Amino acid sequence: MADNDNDDDTIPTDRFFSPEPEDADSNISEQKDVSEDISLMINGQYTKDLSFEAPNAPDVFPLLQNEIPSIEVNIDVEANPKGDKIYEVALKVRAEAQIQEQLVYLCEVIYAGLFTVNVAKEQIGPVLLIECPLIIFPFLRRIVADLTGDGGFAPLMLAPIDFASLYQQRMLASQDNKPIEDNKQEV
Repeated sequence: MADNDNDDDTIPTDRFFSPEPEDADSNISEQKDVSEDISLMINGQYTKDLSFEAPNAPDVFPLLQNEIPSIEVNIDVEANPKGDKIYEVALKVRAEAQIQEQLVYLCEVIYAGLFTVNVAKEQIGPVLLIECPLIIFPFLRRIVADLTGDGGFAPLMLAPIDFASLYQQRMLASQDNKPIEDNKQEV
């Protein structure tokens, strides 16, 4: 332990501490002003739906010793209003692994977040379909990896998703009145 010039146990002067509020009512009004200034706040996140099936286990395990399964991953984003400035944003993933035309596993997860969004009307779409999914995607990714790994298979690590590109595709499709396709990845 190094010797300090100042042997007393005082708090260093370069540390910052907020002063104690003098009046509890003034503290509440300050909190309201701060929350109104926040443009995006996550209120909670949760697994809405979770399904994992490995109908051909253990028969597929010997096949996996010699071949890598083909895995198709579909991802979709949905946003729904739940109250004044409160929205639920859900990421849906469906991963299907096959080997020699046999189903290895089917993994389906819906992971959602509840967000307070305080932005201009023209910014609501990009916030809900780009920014919010970016926040909850790492949690969905971990769930899918854990679920496939706990199912007895190599953990499926979802590749990063370009939610801005997905949003642009969605906007172009809505302008052309085309059905929106899920984001598909081949692994």
